[in-house]
Amino acid sequence: MNGSSIADRVRQIAAAVAKDSGIELVHIEIAGTKRDAVLRIYIDKEGGVTLDDCGNISRKIEEVLDAEDFIPSRYVLEVSSPGIERQLYSLADFVKFTGHLVKVKTKDEIDGQKTFVGPITSVEGETITVDDRTKGIVSFEYSGVDKANLKIDLAKEFGR
Repeated sequence: MNGSSIADRVRQIAAAVAKDSGIELVHIEIAGTKRDAVLRIYIDKEGGVTLDDCGNISRKIEEVLDAEDFIPSRYVLEVSSPGIERQLYSLADFVKFTGHLVKVKTKDEIDGQKTFVGPITSVEGETITVDDRTKGIVSFEYSGVDKANLKIDLAKEFGR
């Protein structure tokens, strides 16, 4: 199997295991070298995932990976939460986190700026609107997003 088909198969396995466990598969990535790969699987659920959730999902995925034995090298399997400032990997993530504070880097400048920080105010089709701290309301297409992460809103967290 080549790299992309390995990633596709790992994604299928992880998605099925997560769904059976009532957990959301957020993202998978394969890193490292061809000889020593690292399979990173990010999962989430309402209220956050626990260490037990990660361990259970890891064991179930490992069982399938061992049974199918399609990865031609050594690998390390890591299953974890996407974290507090999780990356937004899809348009659906922008929809899910509408109203939350984000940091978005766009591929191209918008009025001389490529990085925007503020709450997602809406997602209409493929158009995302953010209330940027410096520019105010800014809209861009999802295809123009280079990277996006949730941000901790410290003022909100500390009740100010």
